[in-house]
Order: sequence, then C-alpha cells, then structure tokens
Amino acid sequence: MKSLLLLLIASCLCRAASPSFDWNSEVIHCGNLVYGNNQTSVCFADTFLTDAAKETGLRISPRFARIELAKNDVFNTPLCIFTGEGNFSLKDAERANLRRYLENGGFVLASPGCSNSDWNGAFRREIALALPGYELKQIAMDHAIFSTVKRIRSLSVKGRTTYLQGIFVNGRLALVYSPEGLNNASNAKGCCCCGGAEISEAREVNVNAVAYSLLH
Repeated sequence: MKSLLLLLIASCLCRAASPSFDWNSEVIHCGNLVYGNNQTSVCFADTFLTDAAKETGLRISPRFARIELAKNDVFNTPLCIFTGEGNFSLKDAERANLRRYLENGGFVLASPGCSNSDWNGAFRREIALALPGYELKQIAMDHAIFSTVKRIRSLSVKGRTTYLQGIFVNGRLALVYSPEGLNNASNAKGCCCCGGAEISEAREVNVNAVAYSLLH
C-alpha cells in the first residue's frame, strides 16, 4: 500500500511537466465523456473511484466530471469512461481529441451500457476512424492492469470466462474495452442493465484502471 502510494505520487510529479495533463489540482478528476449527439453514460457506477482513493491514498474525486470529448478539458484528466447506448458518430474534433488524448498518456475505459449491440458496433467503427494504425487486441491476464491494486486471475460474465480487449500505444495500454460491460451494475443508479452481461469483476478492473492510468 505505502509503496504503491509513493509510486503514484512520483508518477504524478513527473507528469506535471507534461502539457497533456494538469496535475496542479488538489483533487484528481476522472471524466465521463460526452460525445456525438450529446451522448454519454447515465448510470455507470462511480463507486470504484472511492475504492481507488482508499487503496492509493490519493485525493480522487468520488464523482465523474462531465467532459466533452471535443473540448480541451479532456486533457486535464488521467482517465475517462466512454460508454452509452445506441448508435453514434463522433465529430472530427472528437476523433482528433480521442487520438491525441490516448497518444499523450490518457486512459479510456470503454463499454456499452447494458451490453448494447448498437453502441458496440458504433464504437468499433469510430475507433477505426479515430485511430487508424491501431487495433483492438485481447489483453493477456498477466498484464499489469489485472494486478496494479487488485489481483484478478480471471474474468467472468454470466458464469462463463471472458476477456478484455485493448489498444496499446507504444507498448502502453491506453484503452480497455469490453463488448459486454464494465459497469458495476449492482451499484449503478438510474438503470438495472436488464438483459445486460456485465463482467462480474468490473469494479476491481476499474479500480486497477485508475491506478494504472496514474502509473503509466
């Protein structure tokens, strides 16, 4: 616990010199992306933010900051969730910012609301348009994203084993994607994810993602 906190502080201090992020604020804010036709998440559980703050000792806001992908505010946060339901199309400015964000140290957690197939299809299309030259790859279970804070040996959804996909930028995992769902639905407010197939270990994955985004 103490060694992890020291590593996180050192990483934050190093990043303070980078124009991509503003680490001068006392509180670290994680973003909830607004994109397309004003689409965003309405019920992605934020409990993992409080968990991450307790595990790392850092001042992480317990609530998401609403961040428009087309604006420069996105570059002031280490991690954003990218989720929603239904078909969508990103604007040119959103595609450009998404690429710049990921290539300059940003981290994205992406998954459809309630396993929505239309959103999944749109996400894959838009990722290909925004990030030509990159591809979604299966993340091996021995990757650091599964052990940074919580040790996760396997992922399951409705009793079967599943895996996460990711985009790597110069060897760094920059985006984590689940076509099923990374919402800790039992703690979500405003939806039940009826018929969805959220990953059982979503809360632990998301805690690790916050710490990983600060360390790498």
